[in-house]
Order: sequence, then C-alpha cells, then structure tokens
Amino acid sequence: QVQLVESGGGLVQPGGSLRLSCAASGFTLGYYAIGWFRQAPGKEREGVSCISNSDGSTYYVDSVKGRFTISKDNAKNTVYLQMNSLKPEDTAVYYCAADPGWGNCRLFNYDYWGQGTQVTVSS
Repeated sequence: QVQLVESGGGLVQPGGSLRLSCAASGFTLGYYAIGWFRQAPGKEREGVSCISNSDGSTYYVDSVKGRFTISKDNAKNTVYLQMNSLKPEDTAVYYCAADPGWGNCRLFNYDYWGQGTQVTVSS
C-alpha cells in the first residue's frame, strides 16, 4: 500500500524554523519525484518546492527561495523540507506528494499524496 506521511508541523514564531518530514511506505521514494505543496485557508493549493528523481534538481517558488530547502534521504525513504526564517504568510497545511515521472518535477500532476501537516507562524 502506497502511503506518504508528513510530520514536523506546528506553531512557531516569525523568524523561527521547522523541518517537515515526508516518510514513504509501499514504494521506493528514490524512484519518484517529490513535491511539497501548501494550502492556506481560502487560498488555492500552491507548489512550494520539488525535487526531481532524474537528476536531483530542485525547484522553489519565489516566496520561499533562500529560506526553504528540500532534501531526500533515500536510506530512510524520507524527504525533508527545512523551513527557516518563517513568516506569517507561510501559515498553511503542507502536503508532500510523489510522482514516478522522469524529468522536471514542476510538470507532474503527482499521483500520491500525504494527509498534510499544519504549519502556523504566529507570535
């Protein structure tokens, strides 16, 4: 059974950091492109970052560049999103997703999704 489970969300003050984890089971995450998405109340889902399985290239939406870092630990079958210098506008439910596609991770629809983890940035 293919499953993605996010963890690491919580309440943090502006300027703080969180590391989200996305643990995969039922498939080998290293063979998949992985994306992190977020959805704030009343807003559309937004692609935050992704990492390709073809060459490990990464993508970040402009609003998180220089603050967020995506990484993959194939041995642990887990992908991480390190979030630094968090801002109130980063508040959202964060989802990870996986796609077996090969190439630019921005182009995939993503077949498998986790249940999401809440990130709240507030003083």
